[in-house]
Amino acid sequence: MHATISPQALIDVEGMTQWRHAMHRHPELGFEEFRTSALVAQCLRDWGYEVTTGLAGTGLVGRLRFGSGGKSLGLRAEMDALPIEEATGLPWASALPGKMHGCGHDGHTAMLLGAAKALAQQREQGVDWNGTLHLIFQPAEELGGAGGAQRMIDEGLFSRFPCDAVFAMHNHPDQPARQMFFRTGAFLASSDKVHIVYRGKGGHGAIPHQAIDPSLPAAATVLALQSIVARNVDPLQSAVVTVGRLQAGQTYNVIPEAAELELSVRALTPEVRELLARRIPEVAHGQAASFGVECEVAYERGYPVLVNTEAETRLASRVARQLFGEDQVMEDATPLCASEDFAYMLQQRPGCYLMIGNGHNGHAGGQPSGPCSVHNPHFDFNDGCLGTGAAFWVGLAEAFFSDDFRSTPISYVSPTPHLRKESP
Repeated sequence: MHATISPQALIDVEGMTQWRHAMHRHPELGFEEFRTSALVAQCLRDWGYEVTTGLAGTGLVGRLRFGSGGKSLGLRAEMDALPIEEATGLPWASALPGKMHGCGHDGHTAMLLGAAKALAQQREQGVDWNGTLHLIFQPAEELGGAGGAQRMIDEGLFSRFPCDAVFAMHNHPDQPARQMFFRTGAFLASSDKVHIVYRGKGGHGAIPHQAIDPSLPAAATVLALQSIVARNVDPLQSAVVTVGRLQAGQTYNVIPEAAELELSVRALTPEVRELLARRIPEVAHGQAASFGVECEVAYERGYPVLVNTEAETRLASRVARQLFGEDQVMEDATPLCASEDFAYMLQQRPGCYLMIGNGHNGHAGGQPSGPCSVHNPHFDFNDGCLGTGAAFWVGLAEAFFSDDFRSTPISYVSPTPHLRKESP
């Protein structure tokens, strides 16, 4: 038999909401997701998955087999929170000072759990699919170059759990709730960190000629760095060089011994990334030479450019159109200069990283407060997206594992839990 998606029967929105709120109240930082990992593992076991824990410490994979043989599909969600003091005032706000789910990973994990439950029910109903589903719950996405995706790969993720394709979904703040965003090729930027130290000679602020002031080349570098973006990078390409920290001295009348800069560097192509990696040290050392100070540059490579493959992105966008309608799908979404370590998985396997609109879901004092980005103390994942995200994962699995995925749209409106007014 061929089973079609029945959201009302299969997608457990109330369950997903409860799981998300439980995770939100107990956020865990990278490689500390013990409680979250245990919750996920227990749910998967209860639904009949083969569960392997301990990948990258707190990561785990749930395996579900359909029929005999066939293709293997990987769906990934991240579990970690951020070191931020939450200020939403919501009933399910973080109970742990200085930690919160400020990027929506609680929602991503809950959506994949909801899909996991529905897919297990699909198998019990005897769907005529052939293949193996791997649900990848990853730790430590927020830790930059030391994140959980590469560590899971290094510990044998794809050799132990072969995947013909991998997919992941992230919420998209301040975009229409439940709208789906896709893009073939580069979708998210690389992310590198640069630490520059200028060393001079300290002295009294009243006799600067007897000192060598390192704050001057530091200040000049802040401006000169933007000439790289303006004059070295092709105007039709994207590059971001952000000076996130500039620090020199302790008081007003002392010329310091050293000045420091920390940069966030992002690009949407490997070529531009390499150009920045060459020119930033050149500019830094050039400024040091012009002011007669010493210079040290530490260039830390972070996440690579995230590149979606064409066939898998077409498949994912087709599923979204057929489930939710043409007006809910943007197939050529604008690339973003945010970064993601799912890029490492896409370097190993074909696949697609997609986004789901989160609406204006900022909160303060327990009430909606309008637009809000991720990594903000007022951010909250929109519960109204849970049913849509889970239904998409179920539809994608059906399309991937079956040969007769429906060719006409079905009607589906995400059930909204009566826990708070949904943001637009």
